[in-house]
Amino acid sequence: MAAALAGAASVADAQSIGRARDQSAPNPRPATAVEVPKIRFFKAEIGRMVLGVNPFYGFAHYNNNFAASMKEFYTEDRVCEVMHQCNRFGINAFNYVNLDRGPRDWARFQAEGGKMHLIVQVTAGDDAAELVKNLKPLALQRQGEVVDKAYQNGQMDTVKEWCKKVRDMGVLVGVGTHKPEVIAQVEEEGWDVDFYSGCVYNRTRTPDEWKKVLHGEMMEMANDIYLQSDPPRMYKVMRQTPKPCFAFKILAAGRIPDRGIEQAFRTAFESIKPIDGIYVGMFPRVRDEVREDAEIVHRILTRA
Repeated sequence: MAAALAGAASVADAQSIGRARDQSAPNPRPATAVEVPKIRFFKAEIGRMVLGVNPFYGFAHYNNNFAASMKEFYTEDRVCEVMHQCNRFGINAFNYVNLDRGPRDWARFQAEGGKMHLIVQVTAGDDAAELVKNLKPLALQRQGEVVDKAYQNGQMDTVKEWCKKVRDMGVLVGVGTHKPEVIAQVEEEGWDVDFYSGCVYNRTRTPDEWKKVLHGEMMEMANDIYLQSDPPRMYKVMRQTPKPCFAFKILAAGRIPDRGIEQAFRTAFESIKPIDGIYVGMFPRVRDEVREDAEIVHRILTRA
């Protein structure tokens, strides 16, 4: 979730994030009165809010200045502090990607006693077998960017073959996408997959598709246009499949104003199945977003 950049937190405040964690606990339990409710995800029990990875390494999906701010803020210390804080609120799964400083940060988090189930986004350059060997993840999902390109190029068979290979590796198999049409096609064709991860905003339309949607106009940032009419389309296909789904970018990569954040969470949970979850990135430079998001999710789901 992307906070406004005005009024950066002090260094002392930033360094205080997560200082109270218990590094000696072999299986950390939430240390607060607020805990993100859990779902059964095959053989694991995970929080319905899964930690997203993008802010850690500057994947802002906004502009270069915002990306640079994320990278500056998220030192190795702060990445680990936020992950430990997530543990304290019952957030025990992480949508990891094997890029940038990710492997080193993950190793340090584990060395400090942190534990999370990994749902790994597998990019075009990743070796799935090596990821399984080195990380022992709960699940691998083909990254949405890769899947969407295959869909646009008429090459979904390559994604299907990837899923078949991962099936033999002993981990859960998922397909990520920004396009509801992808989930619909995979379901219609009866692929052997376990779950889906869907961006609720279809941000990978082609230029021609954008022009059609925008009645011939073209916005300056074609790769990061977020339409208010998109989420219902993704939520609809998620409800129609019996497989578990994870919705991501429910806050439109920080474009939802502060007054609308809780409603965006509420809309997400009201629109997906009880077995589904969400991926949410945290950027606590100005506010304690980990606590705030956990409290929102706890409030919505426990009252439901």
